[in-house]
Order: sequence, then C-alpha cells, then structure tokens
Amino acid sequence: MHRAHRLRRAPFALTAAAIAVFAFTSAAQAAPEVTVKAKIVPIPVNPNAPKKTYPKTGNLLGAPAALETQMTIKGNEYFGGPSPITSVVAYLPHGTKLNPKAFSICPSSILNSHEVQNCPKKSIASPLGEVRGMVSFGSSRVFEKATVQAFFSAGGKLSFFAEGREPALIEVLTSGGFSTAPKPFGPKLSVAVPLVLTVPEAPYATETAIKIKIGAAYKKGKKLISYGTVPKTCPKGGFPGKVEMKFLSGDSVTRTVKVPCPKK
Repeated sequence: MHRAHRLRRAPFALTAAAIAVFAFTSAAQAAPEVTVKAKIVPIPVNPNAPKKTYPKTGNLLGAPAALETQMTIKGNEYFGGPSPITSVVAYLPHGTKLNPKAFSICPSSILNSHEVQNCPKKSIASPLGEVRGMVSFGSSRVFEKATVQAFFSAGGKLSFFAEGREPALIEVLTSGGFSTAPKPFGPKLSVAVPLVLTVPEAPYATETAIKIKIGAAYKKGKKLISYGTVPKTCPKGGFPGKVEMKFLSGDSVTRTVKVPCPKK
C-alpha cells in the first residue's frame, strides 16, 4: 500500500518535462469519452442518511425534487488516463425553479478551512457523492476514490468539497455560480475545477467518474420548503439537459440528456 501524501493545489502551468510528454501523447489521442446520466429523484429527509425521503417529491410535475447526475470519463491521452477536467457547465430544463434564499449558507471561512462538518445543517445541499480518478506517486499512477458534497454558499452559489483518504490525502474545494440559459434550458451552473497535485512535478490528478445527488428540503410547519422544483410541464420526449466539459488538453465535450416525463 502506498503511503498517503497531502494534496497540493497546482499552479496553472505544467513543468517542462510534463509539457513535453503531454504534448507528445495528446497529439496521438482523441478527446476523452464522456457519458452522462441524469434522473429526478425524491429529496432525502436527512442528507447524512439519504435512504429516507420526503413523500410527494421526485419526478412529479411542479414537485420538490433532487437531481442525481452520474458522469464517466474515459481516455488514455494523459499519462494513461483521461485529461484532467478544468470546467463543468450543467444546463437544467426550462421551468426548473431554484430557491437558495430559503437555505442557510456555509460561511467561506469554514469552507476555505475545509472544516465542512461545521457547516450549518440547512446549508447542506447534497448527501455524500463519489468521485473516482487517478493520482500520482512518483512514476506510478494509482486509482483514488473520494467523496464529494455540495453546500449552499454566498451569492446563490453551490460549493463542492471533495475529500479522499487513500491512497492520497485529498481535500479540494470549488464552487459554481448560476446564470440563465436560452430555452429549452433554464438555470445554468458553471463550475471551474482546480488542478490537483499529489506529488510535486508529477502529473495532475484526473477524474474518471463523478456521481452526486443535489437537492435539499425542510419542513416549516406543515409546508415543505425545497431548493429545487420540477417544471410544471414536460416537453415531448422528456426534460432536456446538457453538460459541457473542458479539459486540460484543450478538448471540449458536450453531452445532452433527456429525463423521462413523469408518469401520469
């Protein structure tokens, strides 16, 4: 078993040696292969015990709901794996309503110190999700599994804290802001993904799979207050969604998805 190393946030330039190797390998390889799946699901009552969900939430027209997204990234253009992700942009269907003002925010002082266990309960935007990828130990590339969790943060943003313990000690914080996209989309979330080093002057960590379920709610008297609400109408063929990914290699990949309309 490899000895754990603490993560280092990377500078925005590769070392000269890495540039030479990367330029040679990327010239002969295609862009990463990306698969995206999404579904509208019920909201967990407690994000720390997500099996129990609120009734009458999920894929119902106009209902409170969470969104579960799963992305896989395949490739061998970057030291035997896919090129590191540098940004993700997710488009939600037109008519989706988000209500961040109803929730607490996790202060930046807590997020930046990575002490997310101290975030207010009502600032938790997701149960623990999962990130899989590859990290470096000298000349070796090894697989890493980390958790990822979303939190409501200042300015209506979502912050994401990823943490891995084995084989590398990884702690990464990033955040994304919302804007409005043209129809058939609505809310648009843009997230810049930081580059991560586990060993100085080694290749960056790279992601091969991401899975997260974003959605939160709480009871105020008899009323359920939800972060996200499903559109009141569903176009023929299902709710449209889209994900755009950019990579360190310079490649950009776009994938569209359709979430089935609720059953009547």
